[in-house]
Amino acid sequence: MMRAIATVFGIGRLRPAPGTWGSAAAIVAGVAIDRLFTVWGLLAAFVIVTALGFRACAAVCGPGEDPAEVVIDEVAGQWLALLFPAFAFWNRGLTDWALDAWPGWVAAFLFFRLFDIWKPWLVGRADRRGDATGVMLDDLWAGLFAGLMIMVTAGIWHGVMGL
Repeated sequence: MMRAIATVFGIGRLRPAPGTWGSAAAIVAGVAIDRLFTVWGLLAAFVIVTALGFRACAAVCGPGEDPAEVVIDEVAGQWLALLFPAFAFWNRGLTDWALDAWPGWVAAFLFFRLFDIWKPWLVGRADRRGDATGVMLDDLWAGLFAGLMIMVTAGIWHGVMGL
């Protein structure tokens, strides 16, 4: 069961670029969760998948391993990034932002993938841990940085540029 969770029920076996497939699936599922259960449902799902991700990675990743098929970490990180625009839109009363404000989830996907691949600073440090915790932590850091970049970009786009 832990391998199924770690691979997000086989999504991690898709090729090429299983991490990108995992992130794309996370965006689709995350937007659906937000639409059906509001941002609070997405937050609850993020907490649950993060806890399950740490357990699943501990069960299937050996020392020094970060198997490409393990994409539960991408789901957790992607949902963390997605929470930033989700909370911003919820705060503004936009309930159907998935359709009306699609740049929010597109930015979450793009910025998350950027930080997950580039691995700057704390993302790279977590990745270099070489243990199951590091497998999860690097994507959580990438999700946090992506979320912050979404807010900075949105502030520039809407504030400075007046769009």
